[in-house]
Amino acid sequence: MIKKRKISRYTEVYALGQHICMSAHKARRVIDQIRGRSYEETLMILELMPYRACYAILKLVYSAAANANHNKGFNETSLIISKAEVNEGMTVKKLKPRARGRSYPIKRSTCHITIVLKDISLDEELEIAKTKIYNLDLRNS
Repeated sequence: MIKKRKISRYTEVYALGQHICMSAHKARRVIDQIRGRSYEETLMILELMPYRACYAILKLVYSAAANANHNKGFNETSLIISKAEVNEGMTVKKLKPRARGRSYPIKRSTCHITIVLKDISLDEELEIAKTKIYNLDLRNS
């Protein structure tokens, strides 16, 4: 099955991290703090927060910014985090050996993290272009 994403092709880029070994609840605690903030502010927040989830999220934010710079040519100073979500992944099941040939099950939860960055300077230019086209259509009709 092909996953389709509704992302504005011109102003947004994303990075997706799958099967990250931490619970979705613990990752959401950090994601809720950075949603809607600028790229530079997000980096400062993630470096100062004392949670283990910050490292994985910081790597994803760096990756999304690198995608924005390399693939689309966006400037890092004009990026904001438009969407950040955490979904539950599969549960990794292992067996811990115990005495007398027995074993206890170990369940390790994973999560999928998606970070979407939006270029606000380009978004403003598109809005200006749309209003100019709209105004020209009104004059011609």
